[in-house]
Amino acid sequence: MQLGPRDPLSGYRTTGHDWNGITELNTPVPRIVIFFLVVTTLYAVIGWILLPAWPLGATFTKGLWGADQRRAADAVHATIAARRAPWESEILSKDFAAIRADPALMARIDASAPTLFGENCQPCHGAQGRGGPGFPRLDGAAKVWGDDAEAMAETIRVGVNSAHPDSRVAQMPAFGKDGVLKRPDIDRLVAHVTALSKGEKGSPEGQKLFADNCAACHGEDARGVAGTGAPDLTDSDWLYGGDPAALFATLQNGRRGEMPTWEQRLSKAEIRILALYVEKLARTSK
Repeated sequence: MQLGPRDPLSGYRTTGHDWNGITELNTPVPRIVIFFLVVTTLYAVIGWILLPAWPLGATFTKGLWGADQRRAADAVHATIAARRAPWESEILSKDFAAIRADPALMARIDASAPTLFGENCQPCHGAQGRGGPGFPRLDGAAKVWGDDAEAMAETIRVGVNSAHPDSRVAQMPAFGKDGVLKRPDIDRLVAHVTALSKGEKGSPEGQKLFADNCAACHGEDARGVAGTGAPDLTDSDWLYGGDPAALFATLQNGRRGEMPTWEQRLSKAEIRILALYVEKLARTSK
């Protein structure tokens, strides 16, 4: 490249290019840039030699240090498991009543359960177990499959309407869609259930419709029947909403909630820890 004259201010020669009076200088690369380029290149070469770097199909170069983060993580997990093993074995060997009566063991559960709950249950049931649309509350509301740790552990293990062969099964019929009830009767039931949730008796027509179609699952008093998956209809807690539109949709189209089985994802001890945690969450929130 033919260099031009020197720039009077910087002392660098120009490249000969000029854009509307702006002259391009032939400025050398700053030494600091060259320095960092050399350092980073050396760092990359040294890292390539010392650390795992290049994939080789089914394996990779191990490096002189043989660093393996998976092996390090496995070692940490093994250490944690060894520390947990003594008190987890107690959880497995004792019945729930004995565990509840052991303050030291319950303290262990209280310390570890929130993390376990957050990782596995919170996305559906909420951070405080307050549930959400389609997911039941766990913080004091009546449990449709039982409110003690024994029942909760079984629900966690097999799930609800899950692929587990022993899964709990529950389904709200589609009274309108399947032609069981006509629109006027569904409207009467909506009004009746709304009245029940307010502590009222409802109309005679609604009472009869409820007795004929709903009492078998929800109970004659509409407070639900433990073990059937049918919730209490006399409180303000609703799985799918308690406004008239939501109630109509439930009666018209039915509902079939699902909870996965956790038997293959959680250990027996973890299932029992979660059951005790949810039981305590419910009782302390009442």
